[in-house]
Formats: sequence, structure tokens, C-alpha cells
Amino acid sequence: GCINERKNQLHEVIRLSGMNIVINEVDRPLVIKVASISAARMQVYFIDNEDYFHRKSIYCDENGEFFKDNGERAIFFARGVLETVKKLRWAPDIIHCQGWISQILPIYLKKAYKDDPIFSNSKVVLSLYNDAPDTFPEDFKERILFGNVTEKDLEILTEPTGTNLAKLAASYSDGIILGADGISKDVTDFCSKAGLPVLPYNAE
Repeated sequence: GCINERKNQLHEVIRLSGMNIVINEVDRPLVIKVASISAARMQVYFIDNEDYFHRKSIYCDENGEFFKDNGERAIFFARGVLETVKKLRWAPDIIHCQGWISQILPIYLKKAYKDDPIFSNSKVVLSLYNDAPDTFPEDFKERILFGNVTEKDLEILTEPTGTNLAKLAASYSDGIILGADGISKDVTDFCSKAGLPVLPYNAE
């Protein structure tokens, strides 16, 4: 909703149409759009859905409150990205997850899509920022369940906080980038104890 589609020449990718994603027993269409950055000779694909993304602000309402369905939006985004990559038949070497809205993707990749040959060599790099909601709805954990992802895998989200979501994402990632200063010590200590390679924050 923040992007001027006409100005940026976004258009729907018809060959990728027809995909739907079910969350909490509600079936929503996944719409894929594409635009080009001519100078970089690069195409950018966009995950779209009228219910989740046609808003004039990204994560918060006009009062600065996080949208109540942000958890569902993150689930839809993560599954939408992976399904789109499958349909495009790309085999990514590196999947770079930036920000909290991407933090469900690592567990889906390593659990729900682990037997898909297109992702067999994919590594996840997770960039952490100070951008997550403090809490998610109580049923957030149940809504994430999909494929081979079990309740036991999501025990850390029994208390559904942004900090615990970051820990969940880190535990299924192959490397961490600290993208901001002052990230929760609880999270950075978790990454260190997990033995993950961590690139420290660099303000320059």
C-alpha cells in the first residue's frame, strides 16, 4: 500500500497466479508482482495480498500501534516467499532474512521445506534489528504450525514475544548480522551460545 505501482511499473506475474495460502483455516490468495531496476539490471518480486498488505503504513496504525494481524502477515510473507521461489524454480544459495517480518522463514525452510531439493543447499543469513513488536497474540504459535513444524519446535514461543521470535529465527539460521545498535543482550547471548557466526554491528 506504500508503493506507487504505476510510478514503479509493478505488474502481476500471471504465470505465478493461482497460489493460495491457508492460515488459521482462512484461504487467502498469494499475488506476485514484479518490477525492474534498470540501472542494476535486476528484477524485484513483491509478495502481495489485499487483506494483509494494501495499507498506507507498513507495521503500525496511525496511532503507532502494531497491527494486530502482524503475526499472520509474517506467516503469509514467509510461506509466500518460499512458494514463489519454488514456482520460479530458483535454487537459492543464500536466503537473507531482514527484520522481524522475515523471522518465521528460517524454521519453515529447515523443517517444512527440508525435503524439497530446490532448498537442499540453501543457507540462511539473519539480520537482526530493533524492530519487532513487544508481543504477538496468544495463538501466534498455533498459527505458525505447518508441514513438519510441530508444537515442540515452537516451545520458545509459548511466551509470544519479539525477543523469542528472534531466538527462534536464530536457532534455524546459519549466520547472524547485527544490523542495529542495542539489540537485546538476551538475543545476542543466545546467538553466541548457539555457536553461530555473528557479524557485529558497524555504525560506519
